[in-house]
Amino acid sequence: MSDLSRARVEAFLEMLSAERGAAQNTLTSYERDLDDLGDFLSGRKVTLGAATREDLAAYLSDLARRGFQPTSQARRLSAMRQFYKFLYAEGLRGDDPTAILDAPKKTRPLPKVLTVEDVTGLLSLAEQEANLEGPEQPARIRRLALIELLYATGMRVSELVSLPVKVLTQEGRFLLVRGKGNKERLVPLSRTAIEALARYGKIRGADPVQADSPFLFPAASKEGHLPRQVFARDLKDLAVRAGLSANAVSPHVLRHAFASHLLGNGADLRAVQELLGHSDISTTQIYTHVLDERLQQLVHTHHPLAKQAKNPD
Repeated sequence: MSDLSRARVEAFLEMLSAERGAAQNTLTSYERDLDDLGDFLSGRKVTLGAATREDLAAYLSDLARRGFQPTSQARRLSAMRQFYKFLYAEGLRGDDPTAILDAPKKTRPLPKVLTVEDVTGLLSLAEQEANLEGPEQPARIRRLALIELLYATGMRVSELVSLPVKVLTQEGRFLLVRGKGNKERLVPLSRTAIEALARYGKIRGADPVQADSPFLFPAASKEGHLPRQVFARDLKDLAVRAGLSANAVSPHVLRHAFASHLLGNGADLRAVQELLGHSDISTTQIYTHVLDERLQQLVHTHHPLAKQAKNPD
């Protein structure tokens, strides 16, 4: 990096420290990012102060080639934007080359999804352990009810642990859930979920400590109900005993499994949106990879041209 470029970087960092109170870690990060940019531009025979939009776009492309994730590229772009805005504001150059520079697109990762066999194994073990007699049996029966309800409905874990006790008096195979923005939705219950809930209701009613709680899953917590972190920990412990990776299982992953398994078996995307309580279908569309796989299989199996390709004679 030339002496002039170095002086401009130092002036920029001094401004961040003096006028914006930037922390030392932030200053070090900006300096490192701009040094890397300066090294790249040197290879193009361009100084930091003279870089064009095309030079900076080429740098972002180079970051991608080097394996930088979109989030890391976006951080570098943020440093560049602030640096060149500073140069423009100080009259050190007549334009801001980052003004029309596109930010790298962040790829939305697909959710972790358990197979039907994984969930079946998890539920089977939870039921087996719920049948073991002993002082821990009430907690194991509660855990079985939690998992059955979660997989049967796809509820958010916050909705699940804060369910009201009046759920026990509801009749029929539907559960009324209050979600984000106090919006209510009806979700169907499976036969096994109904049975697990009824079984849990009996042991809950036999505990005088829990009798007066307005929550279905009461606990001695600040909220008055079972903390979602406690349930998540118990679920991971169960997963390990079921032969699954603890990192692969969480309440949110079970919610994803609910949605993916429904779509994989022919459910409509709009129906899954309603069941999950998504206000915008674009949120639900993260599961379209499941639909894509099913539709491809459908075409390969039933399309006449696909059959001809298989049987050219």
